[in-house]
Order: sequence, then C-alpha cells, then structure tokens
Amino acid sequence: MESVRTDFYLDGRWVRAAGGEPLAVHNPTTEEVIGTVPAGTAEDVDRAVAAARAAFEGWAATDPADRAAHLDRLHAALTARTKDIAHTVASELGTPLKVATRVQTGLPLTVLRSYVDLAAHPPAPQTVGNSLVVREPVGVVGAITPWNYPLHQIVAKLAPALAAGCTLVLKPSELTPLTAYLLFDAIDEAGLPPGVVNLVTGTGPVVGEALAGHPDVDLVSFTGSTATGRRITHLAADRIARVSLELGGKSANVILDDADLASAVKVGVGNAFLNSGQTCTAWTRMLVHRDRYDEALDLAAKATDGYRLGDPFDPATRLGPLVSAAQRDRVRDHIARGLADGGRLVAGGPDAPVPQQGWFVAPTVIADVDSDSALAQEEIFGPVLAVIPVDDDDHAVRVANNSRYGLAGAVWSGDEERALRVARRLRTGAVDINGAPFNPLAPFGGYKQSGLGRELGVHGLEEFCEVKAIQR
Repeated sequence: MESVRTDFYLDGRWVRAAGGEPLAVHNPTTEEVIGTVPAGTAEDVDRAVAAARAAFEGWAATDPADRAAHLDRLHAALTARTKDIAHTVASELGTPLKVATRVQTGLPLTVLRSYVDLAAHPPAPQTVGNSLVVREPVGVVGAITPWNYPLHQIVAKLAPALAAGCTLVLKPSELTPLTAYLLFDAIDEAGLPPGVVNLVTGTGPVVGEALAGHPDVDLVSFTGSTATGRRITHLAADRIARVSLELGGKSANVILDDADLASAVKVGVGNAFLNSGQTCTAWTRMLVHRDRYDEALDLAAKATDGYRLGDPFDPATRLGPLVSAAQRDRVRDHIARGLADGGRLVAGGPDAPVPQQGWFVAPTVIADVDSDSALAQEEIFGPVLAVIPVDDDDHAVRVANNSRYGLAGAVWSGDEERALRVARRLRTGAVDINGAPFNPLAPFGGYKQSGLGRELGVHGLEEFCEVKAIQR
C-alpha cells in the first residue's frame, strides 16, 4: 500500500504542506513507488525554526526529571511501533527484515532509553577554584540525517538534544523519509510540548541548505557524506555557528599473524557487508599478515558465498538491494575501477548473478589492492571488501592510517595486549578488539575527515551544551 504524506510536523501539530510536486519514495527491491512526502521550501524551514525558537526557553527551563518523563513516553510510543518501523525500513531501504528489526529498530530504542536516564541525571556542575562550571543547552538544533540508518541516525541526535534542553528541526533523507513519519507519529502521541521537535521533509539543496544556513539555528548536527559536511561547515561558518559532523569512513580490519583467523575473517566480512555495505563504520579494508593471506582469502570467499541476495522479507535473504539505482551504478563503477587498477577478484564482481529486478550488487571481495588506489581510499558504500597484505604490526598501522578518514576499525590478535598496542596507534575514533560488541554508551565519532564531535552517551549529550563559568 502506498504511503502518501502531505504534511509537516510544526509547533506540535501536523500542518498540511503548501502545493508543489511531492517527492516519490521508492522500494529498492521492486523499484516501485511506495509513497510520497512533501518537498519543503525555505519558507517551511523558517516556520519550523521559529517554532523551535519560541519553544526553546520553556523547554530549556523544564526540570530534568520532566524532560526524562517526556523521553520515556516517546520510548514507549516508539516501542509500540517496532513492527511497523522494521517493515518500513525493509521497504524503503531494502534492509533484510531480521536486521531491520534487530539493528535498524532495536539500536535506536536502546539509544533512546539511555537518554531517558541521562536526561534525569545530567552531568553535575563542577567547581574549579572559585568558579562554578555549568552546562546549558546550546539552543535550536538543525538535524540533517542520512538514509542508511533512518531511525537510528535521527534518534542519535534528537534524544541527546532534547535531554540537554535543546529544541530541534529535523530534515530526514528524502530517500527514506517514511520512517521519520512513524517517529513523529510517536512524538505526537507522547505529547511533547509544541515546537520542541519539528519535521520538514525535502531535498538537501533546498531544505538542507536553508536549515544549515539559518540565522536562528545555533548548532547544525549532520550525518552523511564528507562533501556535504564540508558544505554545511561553510554555511555555518558564515555566521559562526557550531557544527557536529559524522561523516565518511574507510575503516581497516587489522588481522595480525596470531589472530583467530576464521573468526576474524567471518566477522570482518559480515561487518563489511552489513546493510549491504551501506554503513559508515564498515570495515571495508581487510589488512592481513602476509603469512596468512592466502588462507584469509579462501575464508573470505567462502563467507561471501553465504550472503544470499533477495527480497528483504524473505527469511533466507542476507543482503538486500542498494538504496537507489544511482548508488548501485556508483558501486559497480568502483568495482570495475578496482579491477582495472590491478585488484584480483576473489568473490562476486560485476558479472556475478543478481536478481533481475531491484538495485542489487553482488557482495564482492577484491585482493591485492594497492593501499593508495581508489578502492582503498574512497568510501564505496556498497558490499565491496578490499583485502591488502601487510608484513608486520608497523606496516599494518601505516596502511590502516593511510586514509583521509578515521571513523572506526578493528584489530585481531591472540595477544590482547598486543592488539591494544596496535589499536592505540590507529588514528580513528573507535576500534574493536577481537570482535568486541558495539557499546551504545561509548562516544562515537571520527578523526580527520570523518567528522567533528561525538555522538552517544554522555559525550553525545555534551555536544548539545554550552559551557559557562560562574565566578563567586
């Protein structure tokens, strides 16, 4: 059934959008239109920001326990929509339903729950000499979110912003906006005060630019490509506004010679192909000690064979399509270039069979990749794994750090202290040792061109605060 939304959420109520051509939302598995949302304008952004500005003083003054109670009600309303959210993500993004339920829906609910607690018990003021150092909400937040984790990326901004006492205007991706509407249905049910959260859908060049450059937006929080992050930074810099950026990645999975190779390769392939490779933290470069390189390639090929492409609603499917035809074509071009640059095809590739309908790319492993080549340097955002041989720990660190990105990574070794030493040398915001689980309370963000600032946990809360010193 097609989902037709004709409204924005402004000042605590659904407001019918003015005319204009609606934006079509496609199912990447069937290529059919499954919904439409309004194409917002700069004037719509003005109205949303004005509502958020008017609501700010009252929300900032709200007792922390009351803010926590509002977030708790939102958590309950969102939890009740778990099935609908997972099905919507599977339909508009193509994530297999099992992953859409566990990761795309379960993770943001976990994050939201963590901010219920942090809202109720914010970091205490500090005494430094004769100064009382306090944290206060930064103001109105403009949140611009991507399509690859459509609920999580919103909640990772909305929850800490509200917990800190900020108000917010959201522009979700126009490729996966239907999930955002489910969230705002829950927000409306939860009864958040008017103007505290507002929704305007539309394109980046129109709504995104208007929000990032708006004079009454105090902080722009953006997740997406490094190129767009650079543009947002320029817009904010013109008015000396703060930005928080979670951008691209080209993360290295460093497998040392004493690692449990079978586990390291299996988990590494799974990480690289999660969400069809459309994950900014994906370990898309596998660095393997030369003595175990051929064995690792055999294991990677066997693991890749188990990733069946297909309908996200089929329980046997492990990989869905890419989000759009343009994204599919872009990934295929990267594969062709990687092979032309001297890479050796191990699994998948441009001629591997894929479903005839839908924007699919076969999961692909390419060996003997030059660490300076485009395949090793560019964020591909598809199910493509580059495998690179290394000689020793120092060589592995040099290759891992040979990137303009620095978002995530991994180290595998039978000696945990050795793995820790290597992890400390990697210029990246997060490193997993021997497959350690993701921690939603730990700070998340990157070095270099992977961004500015941190999300999640108390560090994510502090991102939406100003610091004031009161001398007495």
